[in-house]
Amino acid sequence: MTESPSNSFDPSRRDVLRSVAGVGAFGLVSDVIDEIEENLVAINVGYHDDGVLDTIVTLANDIDILRTYAWGAATVAVPELFLSDGSVQTLQTDDSVRYVERDQTAQAFEQQLPWGIDRVDSNVAHEHGRTGTGSDVAIIDTGIDSYHPDLDANIGEGDSFTLGIGILSDSSEQKRAERKRERVNQKATRAGATTQGGLISDWQDDNGHGTHCAGIVAAMNDTKGVVGVSPDATLHGVKVLTALGSGTASDIASGIEYVADQGWDVGSLSLGMGQDSSLLREACQYAVDQGTLLVAATGNSGPCTDCVSYPAAYPEVVGVGATTSDDDLASFSSTGPEVDLVAPGANIRSTYLSFLSSYQSLSGTSMACPHVAGVGGTLMADGYSNTEAAERLTATAEDIGLSETEAGGGLLDVPAAIGIE
Repeated sequence: MTESPSNSFDPSRRDVLRSVAGVGAFGLVSDVIDEIEENLVAINVGYHDDGVLDTIVTLANDIDILRTYAWGAATVAVPELFLSDGSVQTLQTDDSVRYVERDQTAQAFEQQLPWGIDRVDSNVAHEHGRTGTGSDVAIIDTGIDSYHPDLDANIGEGDSFTLGIGILSDSSEQKRAERKRERVNQKATRAGATTQGGLISDWQDDNGHGTHCAGIVAAMNDTKGVVGVSPDATLHGVKVLTALGSGTASDIASGIEYVADQGWDVGSLSLGMGQDSSLLREACQYAVDQGTLLVAATGNSGPCTDCVSYPAAYPEVVGVGATTSDDDLASFSSTGPEVDLVAPGANIRSTYLSFLSSYQSLSGTSMACPHVAGVGGTLMADGYSNTEAAERLTATAEDIGLSETEAGGGLLDVPAAIGIE
């Protein structure tokens, strides 16, 4: 820190000011200074000649330089009278001065309630203490970023089943996927993750899709970021899709089998394929027989007729279509007699894996599916069986004027499903 030659601040206050200077971009510098001594304020000065700082000393009689910047600027503490006695105007007449401004206060953005969570009244359930406590929801997808600050406390276990046979046919795409996974590993290592052989757990997300779905289910209610439909549910990462977002029927079947064998309540499947697979059908039947509730996205092939993808099309699976904020069917949402209900799926903000932002808005039946999966977990934690939970979700859905092939029983209604009047 650079200090002016003449200073009468006592050491204890100067120590505090120095600590204030270390606060980052969201630091409330001026507020802290005002608390230390009421007549001191912080101003930012841009200049071409650092002799301007001597001019400020002359005008203010005494200043403290909180920090300087490489591009010719400084933040200094001056008496509040400096702002009203003409000193600022005098300073601004100096050709070396680019600007003089009072330091502004910034605040961290508060937690957002995504419109989908609000529309299905999950916040009402939260107010009644119904937050998914005791439920286990497996995200059968690209994995989960278990080091995401809005998810980490809710992360349980997981595994990877991405043999990926026949998926990475293009070598350049494969190389890009490998580089992306390497960056994910580096991120986790910097965060202090325990690694094995230099790599994080195989089920960690290297795409972002699974992390987005996980946040819709159980982003924590912690005053930052976003909040999920069941913010106290335990999330399990079951990676069946590669970094490119692709996987085989055998990968997915293996993941479903694993979830069933773990005894977890719900398997959330924001994925699908256009053709039936006997192996995948048997895997779904196995999971249901073991007591697991399977919820799947109907697909994004709309507008179309009778085009629900698999596994959502299987009778053992709860198929979920997508709606917009106006309660219209999303144009991309696949329709057909296999649709059981719908949930918000257009422009849904949730957690994400990115080096640019930890949150992102995405659209798809993939986003609708985890809304239902999270509530299904809450029902099963309440003692419902998987089949009872599936029936309850559909029976209590809200009629929003869509046909059965578009919306099944209607729009997910959280309070009605879990019995809140």
